[in-house]
Amino acid sequence: MSANNPKLSPPNRRAALQVGGLSLLGLNALQLDRLRANSTTSQPRANSCVFIFLFGGPSHIDLWDMKPDAPVENRGDFNPVPTKVPGIDLCEHLPLLAQQTDKLCLLRSMTHGMNVHGPACSEILTGREYPFPPTTDMERPEDWPSISALTMQYGRQQPGLPNSIVLPWYLQFPGQERLIAGQRAGRMGRGRDAMLVEGDPSQPDFAMQGFLLPEDVSHARLVERRRVLSKLAEQADQRVEEISDVRDFEQNHLQAYEMLNRKAGQAFDLSGESPKLRERYGESKIAQSFLLARRLVEAGVSLVTVNWEDETKISGTDTCWDTHKDNFDKLKTLLCPMFDRCFSAFLQDLDDRGLLETTLVVAVGEFGRTPKLGQFTQSSNTKPTGRDHWPHAFTALVAGGGVRGGQVYGRTTYNAGYVEEKPVSPADLAATIFHHLGIDHTQTYHDHFQNIPRHLSEGEPVTDLG
Repeated sequence: MSANNPKLSPPNRRAALQVGGLSLLGLNALQLDRLRANSTTSQPRANSCVFIFLFGGPSHIDLWDMKPDAPVENRGDFNPVPTKVPGIDLCEHLPLLAQQTDKLCLLRSMTHGMNVHGPACSEILTGREYPFPPTTDMERPEDWPSISALTMQYGRQQPGLPNSIVLPWYLQFPGQERLIAGQRAGRMGRGRDAMLVEGDPSQPDFAMQGFLLPEDVSHARLVERRRVLSKLAEQADQRVEEISDVRDFEQNHLQAYEMLNRKAGQAFDLSGESPKLRERYGESKIAQSFLLARRLVEAGVSLVTVNWEDETKISGTDTCWDTHKDNFDKLKTLLCPMFDRCFSAFLQDLDDRGLLETTLVVAVGEFGRTPKLGQFTQSSNTKPTGRDHWPHAFTALVAGGGVRGGQVYGRTTYNAGYVEEKPVSPADLAATIFHHLGIDHTQTYHDHFQNIPRHLSEGEPVTDLG
């Protein structure tokens, strides 16, 4: 083993003190630096974004870009139905969402060129073309930083909570040893990841322990601890290094104290929500994650990423929105009912609370599905009843944040195979999110892999959605 291996020597005084303060929250020093930056700043409600990642790639041609006049091998089994907005149709198995189209923009012109899950996820989640041969789905340290990590580092923050939160899981295929590419800070450097909220919000005992006081620590005891630590820092008169150590610890503890004192953990507590509202969302883990996302937006978190999860998460093939076989049965019996219920409830809930105006909602997968049933593009698992991966044209559902509802943006060919009008790349989508959040997408971060500065995004914001 290397002589530099930290397991071979005890941590120094500075490291030990810092770890002691950080353990209250489970955050590292770099994340606390971002949290501390605006801890005393009072400002009006900033814009937020909820990014809903439909992992697996939903079939756009069967759901929200239907082509009823195309040949049957293209259009499939489902029928379009009119919605609340004349001229806009959706799949017949999305009846609740059909009543929310006045809030919705169907951005039908998403496009890129990557048809492998992991690299395609990376392109959507980072807003950059995958930089390596698409031979693996798994992440590596040289990945581009995700939109969530960049927002953690450069976003505007309300006191008490991180800029960027991911829930309820980081994406990972069963049987693979590492996460799917593009979800964390990558070449921007360790310590800048968004905060992951793991767990099941649908369970009665769900709580974010790092943001809650232990049962044996009262608020008065917390205040007393804070007073004693402040006095220790004021009275430190030892050598300079020790004074610095105490002050570093004091600063980290102060941030932890502020989060606990502001009762930030309450944002994660769903017990106060009415049973009727929780039922409207649905009882599943992903449904209650949507409700938790609303609470986090309400608490002032800039970016909340919700990674889709359902019972097929553990499948070796056809994971979540992946439909290589039995495409129509899976959509009809599982995916459409779940999504229709929780997404429509989420949009209505945001609107009812006056949050939709300042909250940009984006729901999109890593790609769409083939225009023709049984068409082979990437996976040998694709059967005549399924659709393979198709990145050349697919749909993003966009709402709120100044986006005009009741519209279709962009257009695809007669079989939904290619974009005909107003193409939008993953880079453009990322730039649009940054623009809404008030983040200058042309500013730079340091690429530790190639040791050069890089713009947060190479795309251009889509500014004609209003």
